[in-house]
Amino acid sequence: MSKLETRQPGTTVGGAEKTMLDDVDARTKLVGSNRMEILLFSLGTGETFGINVFKVREVSKTPFITKAPNMPVGVEGLISLRGNVIPVLALSRVLGLADPGAPLGGSMMVTEYSKRTLGFLVDEVDRIIRVDWDRVRTPENVSNGVNSFITAITELPDGTLVSILDVETILSNTFGEVVIGSIQPLGGATEANVFFVDDSAVARKKIAEVLDKLDVKHKHAQNGLEAWTRLEGMAKHAHACGRPLVDDVDLILVDAEMPEMDGYVLTRNIKADVRFEGIPVVMHSSLSSEASRSMGKRVGVDAYVAKFDADHLAETLRPLLMRHR
Repeated sequence: MSKLETRQPGTTVGGAEKTMLDDVDARTKLVGSNRMEILLFSLGTGETFGINVFKVREVSKTPFITKAPNMPVGVEGLISLRGNVIPVLALSRVLGLADPGAPLGGSMMVTEYSKRTLGFLVDEVDRIIRVDWDRVRTPENVSNGVNSFITAITELPDGTLVSILDVETILSNTFGEVVIGSIQPLGGATEANVFFVDDSAVARKKIAEVLDKLDVKHKHAQNGLEAWTRLEGMAKHAHACGRPLVDDVDLILVDAEMPEMDGYVLTRNIKADVRFEGIPVVMHSSLSSEASRSMGKRVGVDAYVAKFDADHLAETLRPLLMRHR
C-alpha cells in the first residue's frame, strides 16, 4: 500500500503515477494559509472528484473483499486491515452512478473520518493538488442526485471541474443518521447564544439538534467567508450599541474544511480581533487525527471536538458556556 505520509516518487495507483508529499508535518504548514490539498480520483464517469488528503490514510489496489449479509446499498463487504475489520464502500454505487452489476473499481482509498476507518472503492486515483480555499465554491442545486453528495467545487488550471465529496452526507445516507440521545439543558437564568458554521447540511442539522437540547440559542453560516462577514457585522452592531460583542455571542463553533475560507483562517481572524475578546472558539471537525488537532491549537482554538459525537460536543460546550455566563 502507498501511504500518503511518505514520499514515494513514481508510486503507481490504479495506473496513474502519484507524487506524495513528504509527511504530515509538511502538510500541516498549510494551516492559516487558507489552502488545502485534495486527492483527485475518478469513478468511471469522466468526471473528476476530490477528497481532502487529511481524510485519506493510504491508497492501494482493490483487495479481496469478504461479502457480508444485510449490508446497506453501496457497502460491498469487509476487509481486514492490519488487524482491524473495516467496511468497504463502492462510491460509484453510493452516489448512484453505477448499476449493481458494474465493476467495483480498481483502487481503494482507506479513509479516516470522525474516528472511523473506511475503505472507498474508486475507478482510479489520480494525484494530489493544492488549492486555495477562496477558489472553492459551494455548488448550486444540491438537493438531489449526485449533487447532494457534493460539498464544494473547484476548478483546475486546465478548466477541469473537481467535485469535492461531502463524506458526512455519504455516511449518513449509507449507515443512517446519528441518533442524538438525552442531553441535559444548560440551565441557568441567563440565555446563552452560539454562532456556528459548517458547510455540510447534515452537520448543521445535527449541531442544531445538540444546541436545541442544551437549550441554547444559535445562528449559523454555511462557509467560513460567510461566517466572518456575519461576525464582523455583529461586532459592528455591538459597537454601535455601546456594548461588547461578548454580550451577544457566548461561543463560536467552527468547522475546519469550508469553501472560500477554512476554519483555521476564520479562527485566526477571530483571535486576532480585539472585538472578539473573551469569546471561546471550538473547532468541530471530521479530521480527527492528532495532526489536525495540532493545527487547531496552532491558530488558537479553545477546544477541538471530532465529529460526530453528540455527547462529547455537548460536554465540551457546556463548561465553556457556563463559565462564560
